[in-house]
Amino acid sequence: MATPEKRRAHWRANLRILTVLIALWALVSFGAAIFFADALDRIRIGGFKLGFWMGHQGAMLVFVGIIGFYVWFMNRLDRRHDVHER
Repeated sequence: MATPEKRRAHWRANLRILTVLIALWALVSFGAAIFFADALDRIRIGGFKLGFWMGHQGAMLVFVGIIGFYVWFMNRLDRRHDVHER
């Protein structure tokens, strides 16, 4: 069973990674798809402008990647702080 100190350390690490991943999500969703779309439109992927592609496909793929990374990271973090399910 995890001690209160381990649980607090686990929660702090969880909040840190959530902050980073939410910032990455916001950067991709708003930055690449909206704010920098005009600059990204100079680059083409498969005949489509990159700004358009990021708004329609890229942001979703990045979001799925973020979810996968979060699952992997949290499993490691849970084991490290001894709060994993047995």
